[in-house]
Amino acid sequence: MADPEVRVGGSGPADEGDVEMAGGDEGAEVIEIPEVGGEDTVAEGGAAEEEKPAQRVTFVDYLKSPMIELLIGNGDAQTLLMAHKALLLKSPFFVQKLSSPDTKRIELVDDDLDAMSCFLEYLYTGEYFPHRLPGGSLEVDPMEPKTDESGAQLLKHARVYTLAEKLEMPVLKSLSHSKIHLINSTAPAELAYARYVYSHTTRNDHTIRKPVASFWGQRSHVLRHQTEGTFRDMCMDFPEFAFDVLSFVLDAEEKRALRKGGGGVEDDVGRSARKRARGI
Repeated sequence: MADPEVRVGGSGPADEGDVEMAGGDEGAEVIEIPEVGGEDTVAEGGAAEEEKPAQRVTFVDYLKSPMIELLIGNGDAQTLLMAHKALLLKSPFFVQKLSSPDTKRIELVDDDLDAMSCFLEYLYTGEYFPHRLPGGSLEVDPMEPKTDESGAQLLKHARVYTLAEKLEMPVLKSLSHSKIHLINSTAPAELAYARYVYSHTTRNDHTIRKPVASFWGQRSHVLRHQTEGTFRDMCMDFPEFAFDVLSFVLDAEEKRALRKGGGGVEDDVGRSARKRARGI
């Protein structure tokens, strides 16, 4: 039996997948070894199968898609907005809502009009006003004061955050959260923001709740006097807020004790277990 001839692919003329026998030895079996690093894959039939590049979706393609009516809010404040279907389908929420080809209108009675308009602006442009600037600040809004005294500016981005959570848009969610920390505000504004956060987010949403608790944990001994009694109302209305702030304060105190080289938690536990002195 003749030894098989080994031929490295690419050294001879281009082939189309057929096995070529050696010219001088009819009984010799030819084993072809493809070149290492080739991008073509060999199909079961032996033919090289070329991958077709994915077709690029242009912005014009989005604009050619059907228009969908979005009915925002309810009652006299209800507003009708329009958006291209292909852009809305970037949100898994709208993928489900538009699963039927007959759907032409979606009612969003519980959503905020300004937050929804920010979402649509983001879909079309990749940002929403006010934009983040390269230097780590926000674009100036001539319609708003430099310092947010009512909480309106904080709440704008907080509502975009909760809407992005609903629409399953994580990048928009991260963008809106980053803008919250670029706003100058007063204690009443921060408290209005905290109230919204604890009434519209879940307990395990540490991304937005933890900074709120940290802010008040560090400053509540001063800022609570500037809130005209509403800080107490906030703690009573949202016990989770009070607990998170207290936890931050106690954790900070524990870390401070450890840095000073004291006995730390174990000694404190031992002391707390002693009986208190009885009153006379």
